[in-house]
Amino acid sequence: MLSLPEFADLLSARARRSIKRGQTHAQKKLLAKVMTHKKRIKTHSREMVIIPAMVGQVISVHRGNEFVDVHVESEMVGLRLGDLVLTRKRGKHSAPGIGATKGTSSASVH
Repeated sequence: MLSLPEFADLLSARARRSIKRGQTHAQKKLLAKVMTHKKRIKTHSREMVIIPAMVGQVISVHRGNEFVDVHVESEMVGLRLGDLVLTRKRGKHSAPGIGATKGTSSASVH
């Protein structure tokens, strides 16, 4: 099993710098919960880098208005939790509005 500094040397520069700089209070709290192998862990810490100890866990990451479950797999190691949970929804367009086409340019708005 690799120690955290040894593991950091295998990552990209951004993730390596984040790990070597140390964790915030929220990230330390999340790591403590991961080490106790709780069933479902809720967190707001989207900037946490996924480490090998998290593989196999279900982590609920806050998205802004709700928590989204992330089933951590070995391919996700080195990514951040926020990379896996998107905060913006796709814009849906149904029909053109009034004035968008020649037929509706003279329509009156009530």
